[in-house]
Amino acid sequence: MRLLKHLFPERATPTPSRVLDAGLTYLSLAALEDLDRTVRALEKRQVAGTFIEAGCALGGSALVIAAAKRPTRPFEVYDTFGMIPPPSAKDGADVQRRYDEISSGRSKGIKGAIYYGYQDNLLQRVNDTFRRYGLDPDRSHVRFNPGLFEDTLRIAAPVAFSHIDGDWYESVHCCLSRIEPWLVPGGVLVIDDYDAWSGCRQAVDDYFSEKKSDFDWTKRARLHITRKGPSGASPAARITPAASAHGRRE
Repeated sequence: MRLLKHLFPERATPTPSRVLDAGLTYLSLAALEDLDRTVRALEKRQVAGTFIEAGCALGGSALVIAAAKRPTRPFEVYDTFGMIPPPSAKDGADVQRRYDEISSGRSKGIKGAIYYGYQDNLLQRVNDTFRRYGLDPDRSHVRFNPGLFEDTLRIAAPVAFSHIDGDWYESVHCCLSRIEPWLVPGGVLVIDDYDAWSGCRQAVDDYFSEKKSDFDWTKRARLHITRKGPSGASPAARITPAASAHGRRE
């Protein structure tokens, strides 16, 4: 048995710790493990619906989600796969300072690498990374959707899970307005930057100001917003006017 393992070593799977060690994400280990556990729990409960990630950067968190879900589950990944768009007047001074650092070319990448927003062919790099970890996007039902959220994020099917990592106010508000109406009871929105960027926090608070009672709010490594009701029921899919938005993670 040991000889067989030596001759045919197990393929490295994109576990949270491996993704973090490889410098493929800005998320902490706790946040990656949170995503992994959440996806596995949804699969165990057989909550029906598409998975979505809005903002994937180098693809690290998307890898963790894809590895944890069943292969036949559709997983839609949205990103500009390039430079993050500018924030709006609804974002605070913290966001404006961060964007100034990025847009001026002064932002540093992970572990001394070039900041991902300055890299060419980011979409191809993410595709290659998936394959390097043994997750062929086609066979794993993962689809990458390049562009601004306002242009690409069109939902027409029930959603069981979404990792929203858009950073700025308009990006996050757009994601919520287009995804939440399709979220099934028992479905989960994981908000990555609620405690990190003022614009994200304000967008979430504004969007849910009159509907918070329909959801359970749980603070884990990230904020979880879960629609109340029996898991597996169909969402009351109401199309709300799409907010203008951008799309990317810092």
